[in-house]
Amino acid sequence: MGRARGQNAIMALGFETAYGTPPASGYTKLPFVSCNLGAEQGLIESDLLGQGRSPADPTYDVVTNDGDIVVPLDRIALGYWLRLLFGAPSSLPTATAFQHLFTSGAAVLPSASIEIGMPDRPSYSTHYGVRAGTLQITMQRSGLSSMTLGLIGKGETVPSLTSNVGTLATFGSIDRFAQASGSIMIDGAVVGEVTTAQVSYSNGLDKDETIRADGEINDVDAGMPSASVSLTTKFADLTLYNKATSKTPVSIKLNWGTGDSAFEITLARVFLPRPKRPITGPGGIMAEFRGIGAGVDGVSPLFNVRLANTQASYA
Repeated sequence: MGRARGQNAIMALGFETAYGTPPASGYTKLPFVSCNLGAEQGLIESDLLGQGRSPADPTYDVVTNDGDIVVPLDRIALGYWLRLLFGAPSSLPTATAFQHLFTSGAAVLPSASIEIGMPDRPSYSTHYGVRAGTLQITMQRSGLSSMTLGLIGKGETVPSLTSNVGTLATFGSIDRFAQASGSIMIDGAVVGEVTTAQVSYSNGLDKDETIRADGEINDVDAGMPSASVSLTTKFADLTLYNKATSKTPVSIKLNWGTGDSAFEITLARVFLPRPKRPITGPGGIMAEFRGIGAGVDGVSPLFNVRLANTQASYA
């Protein structure tokens, strides 16, 4: 047996029918950049006195399996993670592609099992009862496009020598959206003075920490969602500054790709704060706007995502 290497690691995701129960089949092999999921069970030091100077045995604490996964903004694979975050999309065919529309606010969020395989060893373990809590994407002029997901799992199986997911579904080669294809629109107009943008979303997950003999959480409930956008801009005119000081919400749209292959995030109502404009040297003066998103129940969801690709469905 060899030493496990990240370059050969395999990630397979399957959506659960019952929370915390890994499905027997239906897994898809997905690309990833990094993963730090892993069940942990800490120790609590003994507090007993009167037993001499030799400490008593520690006590095992509860099981936790929280961690982040960084995944590429791949045109097809991205939809599986968006489904875990928001639930199944409404998918509409067009003449040459499919439009998948994801929105925040679902009453019940899906859960998944994620097997991490290390064939060099070999070692395969499944993280079950995984729900997606947070999303974070940074947009910049160049570089690789990725998304960071904050996940909460129920537990992890003991590693085995063979995979337990059956035949893996695949979708061909990786086709990543390029940072250079990105654009930002505010109130329908393209903004050209933004140097960096970061969008964040949270499902506000709340662990159900019912007392259990196995030390695992009972479930994870959806809480109050939240979203924010941070824009670092060159201070070239007063357009954004005036929008911020008017105290009226703006619509912000971040887009990667074009036409039949696109990934688009829309926050219909974002409140922008009045920013500082610090002077730190002879170069250009920058202003940073840290906006907070809001929705109107039944009218405009807090967070909207459109993914256009050749995948027919994510149901």
